[in-house]
Amino acid sequence: MIGDKIHELRSIHRLSQTELAKALHVSQQVITKWENNKSEPSSSAVNDLASYFNVSSDYLLGRTSSKLPEKDLSPNQKLIAYSIDPDTSDEERDAIIEMVKAAKKFRRRI
Repeated sequence: MIGDKIHELRSIHRLSQTELAKALHVSQQVITKWENNKSEPSSSAVNDLASYFNVSSDYLLGRTSSKLPEKDLSPNQKLIAYSIDPDTSDEERDAIIEMVKAAKKFRRRI
């Protein structure tokens, strides 16, 4: 649950609930409710939390186990993906881009 992730990240960063609340411009009671899973942060609060802790919102929401936010392809990576074959369809190009993204993720794990 998102409250568990917030508590984990706050603990890792050695922050009190009050310190996190001040950084996010919410009350300490709001942080307590989030961490106890009595309420959920709004979508903008999830974005603020993700930015503050430098994690992906998908990680906070439990959609992925990777804490790292997705990064866009560099211009060179896009150029490679699009120049493999000029006759490829848009769907094929999208698939190539997804393969490049997967290769980037694999490279980070090694």
